[in-house]
Amino acid sequence: MRHGEEHRENNFAGPNPAKALPHQNTTPQHYNTTQQPPHTIPMPLDTSTYSLALLRLDGRRWNELRRLTAQISTQASADGSSYLEMGNTKVICTVTGPAEAKMTGTGGGAGDKALVTVAISIAGFSGVDRKRRARNDKRVSEMQTTIAEAFCETLFTHLYPHSTIAISLHVLSQDGSLLAACLNACTLALIDAGIPMRDYICACTAGSTSSYSSNDEQADPLLDLNTMEEQELPFLTVATLGLSDNVSVLVMETRVQVGRLEGMLAVGVDGCKQVREILDNVVRKRGVKILEGSQL
Repeated sequence: MRHGEEHRENNFAGPNPAKALPHQNTTPQHYNTTQQPPHTIPMPLDTSTYSLALLRLDGRRWNELRRLTAQISTQASADGSSYLEMGNTKVICTVTGPAEAKMTGTGGGAGDKALVTVAISIAGFSGVDRKRRARNDKRVSEMQTTIAEAFCETLFTHLYPHSTIAISLHVLSQDGSLLAACLNACTLALIDAGIPMRDYICACTAGSTSSYSSNDEQADPLLDLNTMEEQELPFLTVATLGLSDNVSVLVMETRVQVGRLEGMLAVGVDGCKQVREILDNVVRKRGVKILEGSQL
């Protein structure tokens, strides 16, 4: 009986662990559940070539632009449209025309040229102060006149006699360089509308690190100012025609020493050339998409 019991016990004991398959690892595994990932050491900023004391409030150097992004053909119902962001300044632009002038009213270009009209609407939530601007706001009227005169000289208006080109700008957010952002957005929208022009109108702002009252002759110029910098420092808005140094718009509403004006203007013109490259890339990418869509 004892031999039979031992035989039954061997039959139901299961596989012999000593005879495991050769590819199975019978060594017991030990897992360390208390192990932590290695600590990452942050890399220090490279201040060997540029001092942190010279950086601006948003971390930029004196000659750096803010992030500039743009799109064209954003409004299907308009002849031309664009959306542009310069930092936190956001603008939508739509172009209607060239359209034939109406028989009534004063619409339409006088003589053999087209009339360029500009309308700017600023949203109440665009700035820090939620205030409703009047229709005859002086600052808005000046911006409208400046933009209209700039594009009257750049567009080939003689090709569209007795017609009107209407530009509509909607400001969604303000953080400095408002006039420059409007000019850049208008350029893209007019290109999208297919209206011929001599070249891009590219705009940018430039300022000085010292106010007029301090009379600091060692002040350095700054490029692409935001709202906080515009409230404290003298600045100007400059727009050039393409990659050339031909200035088409120059607006300055603050006081500054004459000796600092040349440096500010030189920095602004250089910034316009950087903006021109960005806008040209946006237009070229849109052209590639149109060509790819036509080949399908």
